[in-house]
Amino acid sequence: MGKKLFIGSLAWETDSSGLQAAFGRFGEVEEAIVISDRESGRSRGFGFVTFKDESPVQQAISEMNGSELDGRPIVVNEAKEQAPRSNRGGNDGADRRDRW
Repeated sequence: MGKKLFIGSLAWETDSSGLQAAFGRFGEVEEAIVISDRESGRSRGFGFVTFKDESPVQQAISEMNGSELDGRPIVVNEAKEQAPRSNRGGNDGADRRDRW
């Protein structure tokens, strides 16, 4: 079991301090972050909460999953490690000069 939770379906108004406040009642929060779009800066509607230790994780999941935060029901589950990204350039790793 990890110490990091995925929080989905966040309201656009929810920010990192709001996540910290909502989950801080379960235990000491090491980090709370709402993920934002690089270009617009607008929330992408999800974030992560990391606790200092694992003990509050299951209680936070059971009490917060489906509950309302800033007027929206949120999804809370244990964060899964992200798989390594493949080359997203669309050119199979070839140099652009090689295409002409």
